[in-house]
Amino acid sequence: MFKSRTVKHSQLLVRHAEKYLRYKRDVMSDVEYADISTSIDSLKQALRTKDHAQIRSQAESLDAKLHKLTPVTWESSWRENCEVVLVAIIVAVGIRSYFLQPFKIPTGSMQPTLNGIIGHPMDTPPPNIVRQVAEYFILGRNYINVVSAEDDRVLQIVPKNFLFFFNFSRVVCERQSFLVYAPHETLRQDFRVSEGRHYRQGEVIARGAIDTGDQVFVDKLSYNFVKPRRGDVFVFRTDRIFGIPDDPETGAPFFIKRLAGVPGDALRVDPPFLYINGEKAKGFGFQRVMAAKPPYRGYAPGRDHLAEPEQTYTVPEHGYFAMGDNSYNSYDSRYWGPVPEENLVGRGLLVYWPFYPHWGLIR
Repeated sequence: MFKSRTVKHSQLLVRHAEKYLRYKRDVMSDVEYADISTSIDSLKQALRTKDHAQIRSQAESLDAKLHKLTPVTWESSWRENCEVVLVAIIVAVGIRSYFLQPFKIPTGSMQPTLNGIIGHPMDTPPPNIVRQVAEYFILGRNYINVVSAEDDRVLQIVPKNFLFFFNFSRVVCERQSFLVYAPHETLRQDFRVSEGRHYRQGEVIARGAIDTGDQVFVDKLSYNFVKPRRGDVFVFRTDRIFGIPDDPETGAPFFIKRLAGVPGDALRVDPPFLYINGEKAKGFGFQRVMAAKPPYRGYAPGRDHLAEPEQTYTVPEHGYFAMGDNSYNSYDSRYWGPVPEENLVGRGLLVYWPFYPHWGLIR
């Protein structure tokens, strides 16, 4: 515990040199092997006598001989760097597969608890670049400013997704096209860009701010040990759920909703209230929605299930009933039924970006 740095370094050097001899014995000459062995014995003897000057001298000699036999080359440096990167990738994939998975809120079905992608049309040009950068990192906000260079007509709006988080759209006109950092749904709904619409030269096609959807970490571990609980904000796959079509490019989408009913629960909606087993739903998330204080509006009747105030739905075994907090604008289990148990991904844990307004643990 109280050994000097020189002694500790020398002891580590001895172990390293002995390991080197064991690994390289078949490719070393007898002369090289004997030379390294002799230097190891000399350093061990110096350590036993505790002669610090001799320890330092023998350690430097052994270190120099090892470096001579194993010179540092650009290949070894690249190999070490590749090994570090590979290990980092394996660790990241392991964490994503078994512990935490990033997920981006794509729609407004959980607003205002969690924000989807929101467009804000503006009449004025975007602010200066410094403010844009600051708002991007703090609010997750970017600006678009698409102006027609000539008289033209929109032919189509094509989604262009890059990696996991970047949603672009290609606005294709008869004479020009624009790559816009915005989902095609946002351009249609918030900026009223649609096929067939005509624009004159200099007319604004789409101008304003777009707030990215909240990006969350999903806890994939806890559902392996505990059953999902009412009130959880949870993520699930939508494959094998009738009524939710697959995306042609990415397959079945992931949804995030609030878990309103577990197997055996009897549910009923009498706006703005949600009843579970004959009582008003308990828990902070449910009560916040049922209070109907703007921008919350309470729970709305469904279509295939919970369509009438007197209608009751019992959640089947191995199924979970999902409802969005933005009940009047949520496509959820009221329309397509329960989520199969095997589709569960995990519990929404926290919003890690943007830093306002929802950063932190999800409730």
